[in-house]
Amino acid sequence: MSTFDHIGLIQSINENLISLRKAQPEAMQAFGQLARVAMGEGSISAKNKELMALAIGITQHCSGCIGFHVKALHKLQCTRTELEEMLNVCIYMGGGPALMYAAEALNAWDTMASQ
Repeated sequence: MSTFDHIGLIQSINENLISLRKAQPEAMQAFGQLARVAMGEGSISAKNKELMALAIGITQHCSGCIGFHVKALHKLQCTRTELEEMLNVCIYMGGGPALMYAAEALNAWDTMASQ
C-alpha cells in the first residue's frame, strides 16, 4: 500500500503560496489573522477546534487540510484515541468517502508521530 506524503504536501503548498502572499499581502494576512482568531484558545479548546477543522477537511476531501491539521494536533498533544473517535464521527456523517480520507488521516498521523 502506498502512503501519501503529507509532510511534502504541506511544504509544497507553502512554497506554492509564496507568490500569492507577495502579490496579495493584505488578503493573505487577513486569512492568517482569521485562522489565528478562529483556532485560538477560547470557550472551545484549540485542540477541539483543530479536531473540528480536520473533520471538515476529511469530509470535504482536502488532503492539504489533513496534513496541516494533523500537524497542529500533534503540537497540541492530541492522542490517537481522540483522533480515532473524531474519525468515527466523520465516517458516520460522510460515509464511504469519509472512510477513505479517514485512512489518509491515520497515515498522516502515524507518519508525523515518527518525526
